[in-house]
Amino acid sequence: MGIELNGKIAIVTGASSGIGRAIAFKLASRGANLILGDVKIDELRKVAEEIAKETKVKVIPLYVNVGDFNSTKEFYNKGISELGVDYVDILVNNAGINRDALFVKMTYEQWDEVIKVDLYSMFNMTKQVVDGMVKRNYGRIINISSLSWLGNIGQANYSAAKAGVIGFTKTLARELGKYNITVNAICPGFIDTPMTRAVPEKIRQRIIERIPMGRIGQPEDVANLVAFLASDEASYITGEVIGVTGGLVL
Repeated sequence: MGIELNGKIAIVTGASSGIGRAIAFKLASRGANLILGDVKIDELRKVAEEIAKETKVKVIPLYVNVGDFNSTKEFYNKGISELGVDYVDILVNNAGINRDALFVKMTYEQWDEVIKVDLYSMFNMTKQVVDGMVKRNYGRIINISSLSWLGNIGQANYSAAKAGVIGFTKTLARELGKYNITVNAICPGFIDTPMTRAVPEKIRQRIIERIPMGRIGQPEDVANLVAFLASDEASYITGEVIGVTGGLVL
């Protein structure tokens, strides 16, 4: 018997493609009703339509700029209103961008944009859901970080943001555990997404050679872990940082 999320309400940000899209499909396949957010609203609506065709869950696709607090507030309020609820059970903070450059060439705009979308989003989105979770004494918060939190050339902005996600995760796990709210971080390695497909082929092959599993990860590899952490089967797991890397860090 698989992991069941029947009737749960889940928010997934950055759900128009890649890992976020896979997470949305996985949670829907387990019975969760979804509020999906992204700036790419046309692509997001297509994802919602596909999920609706394959499952019986409710799916609400809405525009959100996760780097802007007012946008996340409007997104949350509209989402729960359209679903006819006043809470969510699961939050997956997945939305993220990269604007890579060596630090000596990195502009303030490149730094600022990545920090806002990849780190400020953690505060902005979590702030919307946490009161309802505390009130109901239940919640699952899953933050998507990255293996790059360990540092990566050309990613001072991205690495700083993703390291911040881990500190944020561990702090909230300490604060919210007494309310039966778990908070965990997932660090994907080299996953087949639009972001990694932009990597030059020679560099891709070098990375693959370093992966003990001998292959690039799939978005579904991350989505499977999200579904587990979102379930009651993971009720005693919190404050953890879990890699989905094929052994790349070994």
